[in-house]
Amino acid sequence: MIIEITEKDQSKYDKAALHPLQSWAWGEFRKKTGVGLSRLAFGEKNIDDVFQITWHRIPHTKFCIGYCPKSVVPSIGEAEEIKKEAVRRNAIFVKFEPNEKSSSETAKKISDLEHGFNFVAGKPLFTKYTFQLDISKSEEELLSKMHQKTRYNLRLAEKKGVEIVEDSSEQGFEEYWKLMEITTRRQGFFAHGKGYHHKMWQTMTESGMGHLFKAVYEGKTLSAWMVFILNETIYYPYGASSNENRDVMASNLMMWEVIRYGKKQGCRLFDMWGSLGPEPDVRDPWYGFHKFKQGYGAELVEFLGSFDLVVSPVLYKIYGAAEKVRWVALKLLAGLRK
Repeated sequence: MIIEITEKDQSKYDKAALHPLQSWAWGEFRKKTGVGLSRLAFGEKNIDDVFQITWHRIPHTKFCIGYCPKSVVPSIGEAEEIKKEAVRRNAIFVKFEPNEKSSSETAKKISDLEHGFNFVAGKPLFTKYTFQLDISKSEEELLSKMHQKTRYNLRLAEKKGVEIVEDSSEQGFEEYWKLMEITTRRQGFFAHGKGYHHKMWQTMTESGMGHLFKAVYEGKTLSAWMVFILNETIYYPYGASSNENRDVMASNLMMWEVIRYGKKQGCRLFDMWGSLGPEPDVRDPWYGFHKFKQGYGAELVEFLGSFDLVVSPVLYKIYGAAEKVRWVALKLLAGLRK
């Protein structure tokens, strides 16, 4: 049964959300960026499943794409209601990237959707893998499970006098953004602009879900992280670091103090928001980040992947072909700029 929800149902809605990307606050943030938003809730007496979908307009057309990251796998009945909303929005398809692992139950639901709808494997937007750490264990046990080098590095940062402080102020955000610009230049990866990050920081911190931490050494901020807390899980979605004093291992201590903070807030799990797969390529630009997370003794978790609920099969094929051309053109332009 679909349940009508209003702002007064925010707390109940969030309890059913499997991930911050499905949280009420994240939806409010995305609305501020100008995209369309739908929240669908299902259950009998209480809210059991929620699906927060953003709608992204295809330029110069009346059509859009729906994106529903980190929800449950919808049932047949839920998919029918989602498809109705997609038709109303003139969507070509809705992309799902469930926050669920493979099991007999999820396999049955996927199979039912494949038979009942045009539900196909899609191109991923969110990584299929992440590292998760059980932080319900004692600090002593967590330290013992770390890689020896990781444990050494965080102790070194402590001895050097690195301090980890929470600073969710406007000044704290400005320091975070300055380091984010440095990090994206150093690593050579794409990041959303300052306006996007500021709206996200503001909305998530005002909701009580977001927290901004910084690592300070000799008066300088060497690292800044944004973390989210939802339903006894702490998440690490964004982090940035300076090019200076990298030898004091500030990020290693930051990770440990974020773990300790999560424990104090009653969290039982630390989700590190993505990783490479079980056989990572050492040449991958994210390999160093993958190894950094792995050093804390976390478990590599594999989710189901990406699936598209196709609403218009003809337009879906045309869209797929256009996307291939667009990516070829972007790669050629990137090569010309080198």
